[in-house]
Amino acid sequence: MTQQHSRGPGMRRGLFAASAFTVAALALAACSGSPDASDTGGGDDFEPITSLKLQLQWLPQAQFAGYYVAQEKGYFEEEGFDDVEIIPSGGDIVPQDALVDGDVDFAIAWVPKVLGTLEATGVELTDIAQVFQKSGTLQVSWKGDGITSVADFEGKRIGSWGFGNEWEIFAAMAAEDLDSTTVSITTQDFSMNALLDRDVDAAQAMTYNEWAQILEVVNPDTGQLYQPEDFDVVSYEDTEGAMLQDAVWADTERLKNDPAYADAAVRFLKAITKGWVYARDNAEESASIVYDIASTAEAAFPVGPVHQQWMMNEVNKLIWTGADFGLVDKAAWDKTVKGALAAKNQDDLELITTEPADSAYSNEYIQEALDQLKEEGVEVSGEYTPIDVVLTEGGQ
Repeated sequence: MTQQHSRGPGMRRGLFAASAFTVAALALAACSGSPDASDTGGGDDFEPITSLKLQLQWLPQAQFAGYYVAQEKGYFEEEGFDDVEIIPSGGDIVPQDALVDGDVDFAIAWVPKVLGTLEATGVELTDIAQVFQKSGTLQVSWKGDGITSVADFEGKRIGSWGFGNEWEIFAAMAAEDLDSTTVSITTQDFSMNALLDRDVDAAQAMTYNEWAQILEVVNPDTGQLYQPEDFDVVSYEDTEGAMLQDAVWADTERLKNDPAYADAAVRFLKAITKGWVYARDNAEESASIVYDIASTAEAAFPVGPVHQQWMMNEVNKLIWTGADFGLVDKAAWDKTVKGALAAKNQDDLELITTEPADSAYSNEYIQEALDQLKEEGVEVSGEYTPIDVVLTEGGQ
């Protein structure tokens, strides 16, 4: 995904955080003053948290627009935070590990990646908001090469970024009783060069990133950009291998034992919900906000403004599916867990062996945030009306 949005554990590329942004408030829904302990209704006497850190899964890009917009438009300030640091990762930081280590307060990570961490380490983390409601993962091959469905994967060189991004491949194969040991998983870089150079038979891509990347390349045979009809595409959302992706993760024990943290979780979710609502209703401006941030960040993946617009468009499609923002759909959660339990990798090893604890997700905090926002007149549900984005060479 060219993203630790899509990237997972273990990469060490020496990329560091972009600086945080604190800006004046522009209200989407009016709030007066900073929240205090009484706002949560819990009656606990505590000092509200006003400073926090959010760990992203990849570098600044429109995949994370809602968080940057919340910062840019002052929504964190509206919810009583005077210092919110958004920390990117270039693969050098594993979001859930940073959360477990206490380096950050919240983290953005894919559900299957965290499921693996929970089983491997025994730690407890909680998905408190499921931002992406659909899988955005594709497997892209050249038209005519005969890879039109998961059933065609056996014996092929299947590209993946690894580090948990390959789980959907194996879950989809398991659902069709296919032999995962016949697949050669080839590690891709953060581009579509592996497919262009025919180093893989089918390359992994995100609808909002790598799929656009290859459509921003000139076809030497035509002198024009490659077109969708030049490729066959398998969408995991259309398979039993689809898994939940970008989610907001919190420290389970802190949620249970620290009322200030639980209160901060609700306020944080209110702010980012407003950010994502703004990104839904102002897609071009939000893409521009992220492009400007990426352009001045200490580290960023080099994509152009048109590419960011495409990304914003496609990310909104994954988020706004008609339901209230951020609620974990039990059926989708269960499908993710079932796929992970059923799958084996290319070495015939199980991905996970046990169900995650009940604490692995909770709608309690996002529901409270949504209820408060509804009272303030914020529209927290609905579908997205896409903007028209015409891709250009290199996304410029």
